Amino acid sequence: MIIVRHSMRQGRNMLIIWSAVIAFMLAVCILIYPEMGSQMSEISGMFSDMGGFSAAFGMDKINFGEFMGYFGVECGNVLGLGGAFFAALLGISALAGEEREHTAEFLLTHPVSRRRIITEKLVAVLLQVVLLNAAVLAVTCIGVLAIGESPDVKALTMLFFAYLILQIEVAAVCFGISAFISRGGLGMGIGLTALLYFLNIISNLTQEAGFLKYITPYGYTDGAYIITNAGIEIKYMAAGLIFTAVGILAAYLKFEKKDIM
Repeated sequence: MIIVRHSMRQGRNMLIIWSAVIAFMLAVCILIYPEMGSQMSEISGMFSDMGGFSAAFGMDKINFGEFMGYFGVECGNVLGLGGAFFAALLGISALAGEEREHTAEFLLTHPVSRRRIITEKLVAVLLQVVLLNAAVLAVTCIGVLAIGESPDVKALTMLFFAYLILQIEVAAVCFGISAFISRGGLGMGIGLTALLYFLNIISNLTQEAGFLKYITPYGYTDGAYIITNAGIEIKYMAAGLIFTAVGILAAYLKFEKKDIM
């Protein structure tokens, strides 16, 4: 597992910074809830009647004045976007970075198969995603205890689980893309994540675009659905798992045959 350890050391600063930033933003979001809660309860009805805007962010299905509704909309977007951006950056640079930094040539001159390189790189990416989510979950639990709230534990667990799967899917898709490129790609990873986020907004605005939820991982991280039903829409998650598998398979098929100069 030498490659895993090396990759973890290389990405240590990035992991610490992203974990700290996302955890800090979530902590602030949670800690200001007691001050905003009374105000939000008064304008929750107004938010739910804002037509397309309310539907786009699920505010027509949950009470924005309650903690879980507030967390699902405000804090969920922080973790959903921030975590996905982090996962995209990890995935898109995993294999492309080896060629860009000319470390692939060094590895391939040693008795290490390309398949092992891919596997250990993938393990390192997934470990960093899990560590970020563990840090964020710990800070969230501390924040909730600090303000004395008693949220629906099952719904909160499902929400965090959904975002973890989302990040794994984004990382896997970008990991597959990284096998096809030799340099750059960071903008591609960020752009792809932003596109997937806006596809979900479009799918919430009109039923005709509902099929987009099978494409974007944000389809199964809909906080309004998860909080209301204390569960995840399996059909959308199943589609996401297929995209995850395709991304990983593409990385193996391409990198094992790639001409690395």
